[in-house]
Amino acid sequence: MRVAYFGPAGNNTEVAAMRLFPSDTLIPVPSITRCVRAVRQGEAERAVIPIENSLQGSVTETVDLLIEEHEIAICGEVVLPIEHFLMVPPGAARDAIRVIYSHPQSLGQCRKYLEANFPDVRTEAALSNAEAVIVMLKMPGAAAIAPERAAEIYGAQIIERNIEDSHVNQTRFVSLAADGSARTGDDKTSIGFAVAHDRPGTLVSVLHEFADRGINLTKIESRPSGGELGIYIFLIDCEGHRDDQQVAQALAAVKEQANFFKIFGSYAAWRG
Repeated sequence: MRVAYFGPAGNNTEVAAMRLFPSDTLIPVPSITRCVRAVRQGEAERAVIPIENSLQGSVTETVDLLIEEHEIAICGEVVLPIEHFLMVPPGAARDAIRVIYSHPQSLGQCRKYLEANFPDVRTEAALSNAEAVIVMLKMPGAAAIAPERAAEIYGAQIIERNIEDSHVNQTRFVSLAADGSARTGDDKTSIGFAVAHDRPGTLVSVLHEFADRGINLTKIESRPSGGELGIYIFLIDCEGHRDDQQVAQALAAVKEQANFFKIFGSYAAWRG
């Protein structure tokens, strides 16, 4: 099976893809959007992309694609601990660092470390952590923040380990397919919906559909709809599969009340 992942090689997404699909063909692609397109156009049977981080929250590009695209579904998930490493070209000195490259999420996750240790050093956003290492190796006075695997692949020298501000930092990755997954007995379902915003109680009414059926919600957040201010799409993860009787009833009731409703997928819950 062909599995597209947000590359290049050396990113945490590659590690997630190896966890989910250890014996399949992994194909690095340059963006999250391109991963989705690879599945939609039949270039890959699966894609692996990040969806949320315990420190930085949801990955907006992923969430927006799930809302917009109608030919993909979440079919699996994996949660990885995230460790960040400061690296330089081989033989480069720490005091020669003038710019530090990394993905914006990683720069945010190392903000306190950077302020304390490199307050006068410029930071530059890269498309991915692995791309940050590739660029850094070509630039005098540059460093990068990336996973250890990136240093191994590209030959960078690690000068400091575990520089993330929180050592309980985790990122959740999802796999995507053209179709959802069958019941396993230990599943989650992800949905998005919008309800009328001009009268009270519409969101509470939706939440009651789950609570009254004893369905636990593991995530709830809001995302701007892309229209006028004050109109949001709500994103919910709940325990159970869309084919479970109680979940199916709750989803049908929510759909009846919603102006917009989409099931992103039902899939086996990750238990580590």
